[in-house]
Amino acid sequence: MSRIKSTSLRHKIMPAEAAAALIAPGSTVGMSGFTGSGYPKAVPQALARRMEAARAAGENFRLRVWTGASTGPELDGALAKADGIEFRLPYNSDPIAREKINSGKMEYFDMHLSQVAPMAWQGFLGPLDTALVEVTGITGDGSLIPSSSVGNNKTWLDRAGKIILEVNSWQNPALEGMHDIYYGTALPPHRVPIPLIRPDDRIGQTTFRCDPERIAGIVLTDTPDRNLPFAPPDECARAIAGHLIAFFEHEVKKGRLPENLLPLQSGVGNIANAVLTGLNESRFENMTSYTEVIQDGMLDMLTSGKLRMASATSFSLSPEAAANLNANMENYRSKMILRPQEISNHPELVRRLGCLAMNGLIEADIYGNVNSTHVMGSRIQNGIGGSGDFARNAYVSIFMTPSTAKGGAISAIVPLASHVDHITQDVQVIVTEQGLADLRGLSPKQRAELIINNCAHPDYRPMLRDYYTRAREHSYGQQSPCLPAEALSWHQRFIDTGSMRI
Repeated sequence: MSRIKSTSLRHKIMPAEAAAALIAPGSTVGMSGFTGSGYPKAVPQALARRMEAARAAGENFRLRVWTGASTGPELDGALAKADGIEFRLPYNSDPIAREKINSGKMEYFDMHLSQVAPMAWQGFLGPLDTALVEVTGITGDGSLIPSSSVGNNKTWLDRAGKIILEVNSWQNPALEGMHDIYYGTALPPHRVPIPLIRPDDRIGQTTFRCDPERIAGIVLTDTPDRNLPFAPPDECARAIAGHLIAFFEHEVKKGRLPENLLPLQSGVGNIANAVLTGLNESRFENMTSYTEVIQDGMLDMLTSGKLRMASATSFSLSPEAAANLNANMENYRSKMILRPQEISNHPELVRRLGCLAMNGLIEADIYGNVNSTHVMGSRIQNGIGGSGDFARNAYVSIFMTPSTAKGGAISAIVPLASHVDHITQDVQVIVTEQGLADLRGLSPKQRAELIINNCAHPDYRPMLRDYYTRAREHSYGQQSPCLPAEALSWHQRFIDTGSMRI
């Protein structure tokens, strides 16, 4: 109750079950959450119980769910397990939901994260019935103090017919003041330049505006965000980090990067954290970040002082790092800014700031096309997320991966990618533990030779060279020589032997 300073709103406090009853079957709900941070935790579970009861009674209770990105098991996992999600956007990493999508039981719209808010405002996605948003508190004038992620919450609160809030007292009240909520975006022909020049610029306000008349219910919670732990950097991850830091050193020496580099963008995962750890141990100082999520490695860099400022839309922290941040929020608050994802991922800002984009992949082909979403071309793993927003617009677009997977049974470098999320024109550098391929200014054939020699695992180089040689002899054209049918045979699963090659 102490988190709700507006006395006129306290009469709207209710149990999660009562709030869930306000959401009608078949409706569209915009929920907070970006990675495992700042997502509602009580009402989705109450909704899941309603859905299970409805199914037991032979009734159908499903929703269309919009979020910022992936969320936690109390939301995506609970609703997917109850078979309660009819349609999902814009990103998913929950394993239960993934199985529903791949079995055809859930429709999934995988999209660039910067495009969600504009598309919602355009009306293309249809009406938004309810906004279900976690906040840290409510001020005396009814403004909302954002939680540990911002995502698309500003848009959901503005567009929804009714609003349900979860006020989470687990979130540190020192989050207040960290956010920068910009209300200057508009649709054409009314767009104006966004006045952000540096990653540490503040251009908005620290709270969300909210029409109190549309607040239908408030639920009090005290549940922590839930994220998965990161593995310590192994030899492979450290090798990738070493190649990349050597590349940065070379670019500084050539005068193509400043001494403190350019704003860093990093995808989520163990490899990304290893690179951030390497940067923390490097000679580079006074760095900044303009990215989607602040993860463990960036928190370490902020602690050491190597990273001066981190701008993002959310946290993606291990349980230990989340506990550390929550206990020491006052020390970090001046070094971090959380923004709406339409700003954190804005293509024009990414290009103007000159971000160094570092993202992961599932596979890359010898010409530099990257698949970051699908296994064997048709089975979704997660989604494109914000990698496309950054890769196409970055000062340098970098993709990182171990050269093999499944204990060496799968090559991450293939003749032709089974699915393409990032075309060759958007992929400038590929890094594996084997080495780094700087693809800038190279033709497809030059790229192929460099990727095979520098990035492919030695066990797979002879096969890739054999394919490339025969493609040069028999391809219909010689700009990007290929033998499509044979290349795609690399993706066949051999059930009888229990092995796979890609």
